[in-house]
Amino acid sequence: MNNKLKTFIVIPAYNEESSLGKVIKRLKRRGYNNIIVVNDGSKDQTLETAKKENVLVYNLIINSGLGVALKTGIKAAVLNGADIIVTFDADGQHHINDIKKIVKPISEGESDVVIGSRLLNRKKNMPFMRRIGNSGLNFVTFLLFGIWVTDSQSGLRGFSRKAAQKIEINSDRMEVSSEIIKEIKEKELRFKEVPIKTIYTEYSLEHGQNSIFGGFKIMYKLIIIKIFGK
Repeated sequence: MNNKLKTFIVIPAYNEESSLGKVIKRLKRRGYNNIIVVNDGSKDQTLETAKKENVLVYNLIINSGLGVALKTGIKAAVLNGADIIVTFDADGQHHINDIKKIVKPISEGESDVVIGSRLLNRKKNMPFMRRIGNSGLNFVTFLLFGIWVTDSQSGLRGFSRKAAQKIEINSDRMEVSSEIIKEIKEKELRFKEVPIKTIYTEYSLEHGQNSIFGGFKIMYKLIIIKIFGK
C-alpha cells in the first residue's frame, strides 16, 4: 500500500449533531485528519459541531440532498489535493477499520472505485426489511445500467483521484448511490466490492432509506436518469 497517497474522508451530514462529533473524533484518533464535512442545510447544530472539530466544512444553506452534498464534498477533496476520497456516513454506522479495506485496492492500483458491501460480510446484520429493499434496488440498478453490485446503496465508498474527476453526479437525493454505479459502468472504471461491517443502532436505523415509498421514489428517479441521462 502506498502510504504517501493523500486520503480525504468526505462526510455528508444532515441533522447529525448528536453523532457527527463522535464520528470525527474517532476518525482523527485513527490518523484520518483530512476530513471534509458537507452540512446539507441542517436545522440543528450540525454546522456548529463540525466547525468545533477543526475540519474543512462546506455549508449548503438549504437542504439540497445527498447527491448534492456528495458532489460538493468530492469536488472539494479534489481541489484540496486528494489522491483517494472515501465517503463516510455521519450517523456512526461505519467501522473506522473498514476504511483500510476501501483504500487498499485503490492505493495498490487494482481499482478505481471500491464500494463497501454490508451483504458480503458473513455475519450479515442488516435488518430484514432493509435487506429486501436494498436487494430490490440492486436489481433495478442492474436492469437499468448493466452492472451488478451486492450493496448498491452503501454509503462507504472509495474513489481514486482519476475516478472522482471522471464521475459526474447529477442527481440530488438518495438515487445518487445508483447513479455512481451507472457512472462506473459508463466511464469504464475498474470496480471492486469489499465486505464491511455495519453498526446498527436505533439512531442509525432512523436515518437513510427506510420507507417503501422512498424506495419506489428512488426507482422512479433512476428510470428518469436512464431515459434522459440526468
